[in-house]
Amino acid sequence: MIGNLLEPVPAQPPEELIQEIVTGDRVRIERIVSRGHASPPGFWYDQEQREWVAVLAGRARLRFADDERVLEMGPGDHVLIEAHRRHRVEWTDPDRDTVWLAVFF
Repeated sequence: MIGNLLEPVPAQPPEELIQEIVTGDRVRIERIVSRGHASPPGFWYDQEQREWVAVLAGRARLRFADDERVLEMGPGDHVLIEAHRRHRVEWTDPDRDTVWLAVFF
């Protein structure tokens, strides 16, 4: 399979665009494109797997339930989120695509 992680998406997608790039027995790699998307109020991700996520383009803010700080992310920034560490997307740039590469393992 050949593709481009930075290829354009529709003008204003109603929801985040999530594309599975690779999947295996114990790993899944996704391309996620956000434009002004955030987690709903009061919603926290609580995942069974670890997630390594990198921002390839755009800007975003993540919040963790166990930390008061907000993590500002831009191109090249990445973070490892341990399984069951509750987190949420606080904000993504409303004026341009934020492209994430997420590896679940």
